Amino acid sequence: MKFKRITAMFMTFLLVLPSFLVSAEKGESSSEEKKPQGEGTYAEKHEVVYATLSATGNQEEMYVVNNFKIEDQGTIIDHGAYTKVENLTDLEEIKQENSKVKFTAASDQFYYQGNLKDKPLPWDIGISYSLDGKRVASDDLPGKDGELEIQIDTAKKEGAPEAFFNNYLLQITLKLDSKIYENIEAPGGSVANAGKNRQVTFTVMPEKEESFTVNADVTDMEMNGIEIAAIPSSMSFDAPDADTMTGDMKSLSDATAEINKGVGELKNGIAELNNGAAELQNGSAQYKNGINELNNGSSELVNGSASIKSSLQQMSESVNGGSSDMNLGELKQMVEGLRQLAGGLKETETGLTDLKNQYSQANQALAQAIESIPASEISDADIQALKESGANQEVVNKLVASHQAAQGAKATYNQVSGAFQAVTPALEQSAAALGEMRANVNTMADGLSSSLENMNVDDSMKQLQEGLQQLSSNYSNFHAGLTEYTGGVSELAGSYNELHGGIAGLANGTAELENGAAELHEGTSELADSTSDLPGQMQGEIDQMISEYDKSGFEPVSFVSSENKKVTSVQFVIKTEAIKKEEKAQEEPEQEEEKGFWDRLLALFN
Repeated sequence: MKFKRITAMFMTFLLVLPSFLVSAEKGESSSEEKKPQGEGTYAEKHEVVYATLSATGNQEEMYVVNNFKIEDQGTIIDHGAYTKVENLTDLEEIKQENSKVKFTAASDQFYYQGNLKDKPLPWDIGISYSLDGKRVASDDLPGKDGELEIQIDTAKKEGAPEAFFNNYLLQITLKLDSKIYENIEAPGGSVANAGKNRQVTFTVMPEKEESFTVNADVTDMEMNGIEIAAIPSSMSFDAPDADTMTGDMKSLSDATAEINKGVGELKNGIAELNNGAAELQNGSAQYKNGINELNNGSSELVNGSASIKSSLQQMSESVNGGSSDMNLGELKQMVEGLRQLAGGLKETETGLTDLKNQYSQANQALAQAIESIPASEISDADIQALKESGANQEVVNKLVASHQAAQGAKATYNQVSGAFQAVTPALEQSAAALGEMRANVNTMADGLSSSLENMNVDDSMKQLQEGLQQLSSNYSNFHAGLTEYTGGVSELAGSYNELHGGIAGLANGTAELENGAAELHEGTSELADSTSDLPGQMQGEIDQMISEYDKSGFEPVSFVSSENKKVTSVQFVIKTEAIKKEEKAQEEPEQEEEKGFWDRLLALFN
């Protein structure tokens, strides 16, 4: 039975073998018939650069996979200083002479690999490790526990082609086993779940040099290699619709201009207020000096008036007591005394008139200064808006305090201005009364002198007695009023000293306020100038940012050789060495001797 089975299978094999050989022969001849002849062309070339780094970032091995999109099949010439080339498409041999690579493309796509040596990457990548705050070599990390910090630094590689550094972005990825790494922190990067791993990703923009750190608590340290991909930042950026933002910026710019305008008006108002306060201080000083002079002369005025009063009383009593016993010489002396009394009344009258004029001038200056204070009232809402405008709060508080003080001084003056206005008429009335008394005294002196000339002594004495009695009585009333008046002047002088001190303080405050308002206006003017073209500035910043990162105009160039043409894309795939614990060596199983075709065929029959 076994023999019959073997014979049947062997016969079957003999029947199949010729057809197999024929098919192989046909395939061979077919391949030879389709083998392209002559020069070929290609439409696109793509380069993918693969590089390995040590765990600390030192460059180790590099090879490039070249892909061609074939237009016309045939012989293609490429360029590259490869140490070794390998056909990845078919079994055709690739010929290499120095930096020239020649191959035959027989399909629409052709791939080959070329190994490079001493060709620097466009980026200098440095990686360092610290454990519990101490720098640790990568070889000493496997199996360790503690607080781990990984620092990754990227920089431009000197001597490497600049086109890739200027136009490519780097994506750095760390895949960390969540069983080994906890409390992962990556400032400037993103941390996401990727299956059982936690994936940390950093991005480096074109023309930038960056430094990143990853911090984590590690147990039984192991880590896969860090993956770094470099691709052209060729995506174009569409300018965002900034109409809404520029509209808001325009509103802000207009508001800033309005604030500056308002502060300018406020500054002008404060300048007027300060000028008014200065005039008020000057007028108040004049009034203060005048009232003090009046007060200082009041005692002399009262004493002089008292002397006149006493003299009149003595004269009246003397005339009444002497009657006809008075001789002619005494009467003549009385005439002279009346003349002197009239002169004294004239001086007093002149003094009161001068005082009235000085007081009137001082009171007028005070009134003008008070009236120069603006009557406009700043509302609480206006004050709050000013405080929220960003102006210097100290200056704003001074503005408000000075404004309130100025309005208070104006209100106080309006309440007491009636008393100030009444002083001038009182001085005029007093001077008029003295003038009337002086006229009466002169009349008495003239009448007595005329009587003496006519020698009508009795009639003269009688008239003199009546006149002196009336004059003495009237002057007593005048002296009492004068004493009361000078007392009021003294009280007014004392009170006004305090008022003048307040006015002087107001003037000093408004002067400081004007300086502060000038500084405030200077600041708001600068702010208004800097924000006047805020929408344009913002649009300019947007355009600059887009131009900085928009690399859509970049034309790809070959990383391997500048002689390579029609390069459509170049990509970099970079990976560092993994940090792994050493595995225990296992005994390798005995390998069976590889069987040939006939051995396998005969085994079918066993």
